[in-house]
Amino acid sequence: MMSSGFSVFRVGISFVIMCSFYMPTVDSLLELSPQKYFSTLQPGKASLAYFCQADSPRTSVFLEELNEAVRPLQDYGISVAKVNCVKEEISRYCGKEKDLMKAYLFKGNILLREFPTDTLFDVNAIVAHVLFALLFNEVKYITNLEDLQNIENALKGKANIIFSYVRAIGIPVLDLTQQCRRTLMEQPLTTLNIHLFIKTMKAPLLTEVAEDPQQVSTVHLQLGLPLVFIVSQQATYEADRRTAEWVAWRLLGKAGVLLLLRDSLEVNIPQHANVVFKRAEKGVPVEFLVLHDVDLIISHVEHNTHIEEIQEDEDDDMEGPDIDVQDDEVAETVFRDRKRKLPLELTVELTEETFNATVMASDSIVLFYAGWQAVSMAFLQSYVDVAVKLKGTSTMLLTRINCADWSDVCTKQNVTEFPIVKMYKKGENPVSYAGMLGTKDLLKFIQLNRISYPVNITSIQEAEEYLSGELYKDLISYSSVSVLGLFSPTMTTAKEDFSEAGNDLKGYAITGIYSEEDVLLLSNKYAASLPALLLARHTEGKIESIPLAITRAEDIVQIVTDALLEMFPEITVENLPSYFRLQKPLLILFSDGSINPQYKKAILTLVKQKYLDSLTPCWLNLKNTPVGRRILRAYFDPLPPLPVLVLVNLHSGGQVFAFPSDQAIIEENLVLWLKKLEAGLENHITILPAQEWKPPLPAYDFLSMMDAATSQHSTRKIPKCMKETDVQENDKEQHEDKSAVRKEPIETLRIKHWNRSNWFKEAEKSFRHDKEL
Repeated sequence: MMSSGFSVFRVGISFVIMCSFYMPTVDSLLELSPQKYFSTLQPGKASLAYFCQADSPRTSVFLEELNEAVRPLQDYGISVAKVNCVKEEISRYCGKEKDLMKAYLFKGNILLREFPTDTLFDVNAIVAHVLFALLFNEVKYITNLEDLQNIENALKGKANIIFSYVRAIGIPVLDLTQQCRRTLMEQPLTTLNIHLFIKTMKAPLLTEVAEDPQQVSTVHLQLGLPLVFIVSQQATYEADRRTAEWVAWRLLGKAGVLLLLRDSLEVNIPQHANVVFKRAEKGVPVEFLVLHDVDLIISHVEHNTHIEEIQEDEDDDMEGPDIDVQDDEVAETVFRDRKRKLPLELTVELTEETFNATVMASDSIVLFYAGWQAVSMAFLQSYVDVAVKLKGTSTMLLTRINCADWSDVCTKQNVTEFPIVKMYKKGENPVSYAGMLGTKDLLKFIQLNRISYPVNITSIQEAEEYLSGELYKDLISYSSVSVLGLFSPTMTTAKEDFSEAGNDLKGYAITGIYSEEDVLLLSNKYAASLPALLLARHTEGKIESIPLAITRAEDIVQIVTDALLEMFPEITVENLPSYFRLQKPLLILFSDGSINPQYKKAILTLVKQKYLDSLTPCWLNLKNTPVGRRILRAYFDPLPPLPVLVLVNLHSGGQVFAFPSDQAIIEENLVLWLKKLEAGLENHITILPAQEWKPPLPAYDFLSMMDAATSQHSTRKIPKCMKETDVQENDKEQHEDKSAVRKEPIETLRIKHWNRSNWFKEAEKSFRHDKEL
C-alpha cells in the first residue's frame, strides 16, 4: 500500500482495487439448463441467474425486465441468464417453489447474494441491486483502527490500492511510523478526480531520465500535474536517489518526480541548479531552481499548483461551482457532532421480530430512519434529546428502527422517505409527524398528543375552564391557542367535519368540541352564531369568535392554522414557511437586535385598523437569523444602516421597495408610504430575479427522475392499483396507516412522494429544516 500521513477523511472514503470484467456480447437473455449454466461460470466473473420451472403470468413481467437488464449489466461485465429447471434436477436453486421467486448473483461459483424478485421490479432496480451487491462485496468496511490494520496485513504485497469504506467520517491514524504508507486524496470526491487519483497511484513512484526536461512527458503531465526533476550526478547518486524517493512520497498524487542524471545529459543545465520544475501547461519553459531542503521543494510545488488552479478558474468563461460551499449543511453537522455520544439506551431499538409486538403492547413513538443518511443521523440527535427531556415523565415509549436494516417493516408501514416519526396508539390509526426536524417542535407534537382530539367538553363550567387554560394548563406552554367548536346537537355533519379537522391538527393545536343542549348559553356569551369556533389566546387573555359559514374540514384547518400565526412575528428559518404560504407581499423590518417598542406599536396599530390586511408584516433580527444580512445584500448596495423597513413582493413581480430612511417609522408616515405604493408613486430599489431556489452545488433531482420512470413503467406494464377504500376494507393489520395503499408486488419498493391529505401538512413539509441542528 502507498501512503504519506493521513488525517480524518472528509467524506469517509478511501480507495480500492478496481475490478474489470470481460464477457462476450449478448443481446438477449440466455436460457440454459442448470448443468450448462454452472459450467459457464468463470472465476472472478459475475453472473445473475433466475431459476424457473415454467413461465407464468406471475413471472412474465419480471422476465421482460430481466431481458432489458442484459445489455446494461453486460457493460459492467456481468452475464445474465434464465436457468430452466427440470423435474429431475435437485438443488437449492431448483427446489421449493418459494426459491423460484428469487434471483441469484454469483461471482465465479460463489453465491454472493440472493434477491426476491419483487425487489427487482424494473431494469433500474435490477442493475442497482446487482451493482450494489458487487460493490458491497468488493469494498472493505472499516469501523475501527483494528479493521484497518487487519486489512493492511492481509493485502500487503497483493495490491497497491485498496477500495474501502470508512464508516461515517473516517478513522484518524495518529501513528505515522506505521510501515504501510497512506496517501490522502485531497481533491473533491468526483468520478473524474477518483480516476485521476488512481491513475497517479498506478504511475511509477520515481523514474530515472537522461534527456532534456523540456521534452520529457509522463502520465502526470497528461493529468495536468507538474513534474519535479531532482538533478543528480555520479558522485552523489545514492544520496540523490534517496532524496528523490522521499520527495516522491511527499508529492504522491500532486506531481510526478524524476531523477535527472546530469552526467548523461547532452543538454546543458546551470551548474548551480539542483531541481528542475516543469509545469503542466504546454509551451511553458522549465524552471531551474536551487532548493536545498525537501520542504522547500514541496512548498514550491504546492504553491505553484495552487496559483495555476486559481488562474484557470479566473480564465474560465463558465463559472463553476464553489467547492468550498457545502451543498448539504446537515451532512456537515453530522461531521461536526461525530464524537458526540448519544444516550441511545433511552430509545428502544426495534427489529422485524419486535416491531409489531412493541407497538401493540404500548402507545409508541417510532422513528423510521436510515443509518446511511445524513438527515436521519442529524435528526436522531434531536430525537434522543426529546427522549432525555421526557425521561421519567411520559407514558409514550420512544422507539427507533433503522430502515437500512429492516426495509420490509418500513415498507409495510408506508414509509417512503427518511426520517419519519409516527405515533401509534391502541385503537387508532398511526399519526405521522410533519413538522420541523428539531427537538422543540417534535417535543410539542408528542406532548400535545397526550390526549385525543378534539376533546369532548360536557358542561359549561368545563368549557370555561378549557377556554381559560386551566383544564389543560400543562399543555398551554406548547400551544398558546385553544380552539373550541360550538355546535347544536343536531349539527351532525358539521361536528363530523370539525372532528376530522381536530384529528388533522393533532400535535399542532389544542382542539375541543361542545355540543350540549345548553350550547346557546355559551354562544350568546361570546356573540358566536352557531356553528362557530372560539379561539382562546392564552398569552393575550382574549377569546375570539369565528362563525363557520362553511364547515369543511380543510377550511376549519385553514382557519385554525391562520389563528396560530402572530400578527407581527419575528421571522425565523423555522416559521418562514407558515407566513410565506399566505402568498402576500412581506413587509419586513430588519433589526440588529431587539425591535424598538415604538415601531412595534405603530405596526400593530395599523394591523388592528386593517391597513395591512393585504400584507404580511413581520420583523427579522439579524442576531438571531444571520442569513438576513445576505438577504439585505440582495436588496441594497451598499448595506443601509439598521433598522430598515422594506416591502418585498415575492409572489408577483419581485419588486423591493424601501421605506424612506429619513422618515420616522410612525403610523402617519407608514400610511402615507403605503398609499403611494398603491398609487404607483414609489420606485422600487431592485427587482428580484425570477429564478428557482436551488442548492449551491449542482445536483440531480433523483425523485423527479424516479417519478418519471415510474410513471412511464406503470403506463406501459403495471395494472392500476386498487382503490384506497378497497385497500382499507381488506387491510387486516391493526397498525397500518389509514392512507396506505396496497400495491402489486412489483410496486412494493417504489419510492413515492409523500401524499399529504391537506395543505397544512404539505406546507409544513415543503420547508422542513432544522436551525437547531
